[in-house]
Amino acid sequence: MQSIANRVYIEDSFPGVTLGAISTPRGLIQIDAPPSPDDSRTWRASLMNVGAGSDRLLVNLDSHPDRTLGARSMDCTVIAHEKTAHVFRNRPTTFKAQGDETGASWESIPGLGSVRWAPPEISFTQDMVLYWSENPIHLMHRPGPAAGAIWVVLPADRIVFVGDLVLKSQPPFLSNANLPQWIDSLKVLMGPDFKSYTIVSGRGGVVTAAIIKTQLETVKHLHDRLEKMAARNAAPEATERLVDNLLGGYKVPAARQKHFAQRLRYGLHQYYVRHYHPTNGSDDE
Repeated sequence: MQSIANRVYIEDSFPGVTLGAISTPRGLIQIDAPPSPDDSRTWRASLMNVGAGSDRLLVNLDSHPDRTLGARSMDCTVIAHEKTAHVFRNRPTTFKAQGDETGASWESIPGLGSVRWAPPEISFTQDMVLYWSENPIHLMHRPGPAAGAIWVVLPADRIVFVGDLVLKSQPPFLSNANLPQWIDSLKVLMGPDFKSYTIVSGRGGVVTAAIIKTQLETVKHLHDRLEKMAARNAAPEATERLVDNLLGGYKVPAARQKHFAQRLRYGLHQYYVRHYHPTNGSDDE
């Protein structure tokens, strides 16, 4: 566990997403959970010594299984955006570790079996403020990677947790994305409101301005390629041809090449079908 400010912590050692924790006099505000229930319990135990009050709250930055599978094991109230809550209303009660290979981190965790989801108990539609200490914590709706994606903003500490908006050294998840919204959110992050903020990626921890700029260029490039494919009425299967070129933009360990290629393959196909060959009005999943 790494301290990035007074009573603000991140953890990047578990498979899945970068976790956050904010210790306040009222209690502990946790950001996301590891996908493995065992890791969630380990993470929960490690937070017992950070000097927080007795209350506990878990914020899910979006609906991705990598950050929501372990929520029940955190044994506390869950809060998320209303569109994330909507996703859970359309999911089966129990998650089963089978189905499509999406390139998610949970798919490499053995022995997951069946896991009961923990749907959000509190949701909001635009912004929400938590007054758990003298320094308010803002939850802000910033769609792009998912319809219900949010940021956790700590104005007093000049820290913002941005989830999958920015990823370090790995390709993005695209199946539930909206690329124009993603571009807009990245521009907000790069603007004056977040100048000199510490920016925490949901996959990779603290990121630099250069990494954010590269992420913006990547998303713009992806959107341009897909728009051109749609303009010539290309079939969804044609997105396969984009994978190798996109993957070449990352320094990927050999052991993860296949995994990341499948992430792009699945995500590009799903994105293209959803946005250019839609069969329903679903915003997410």
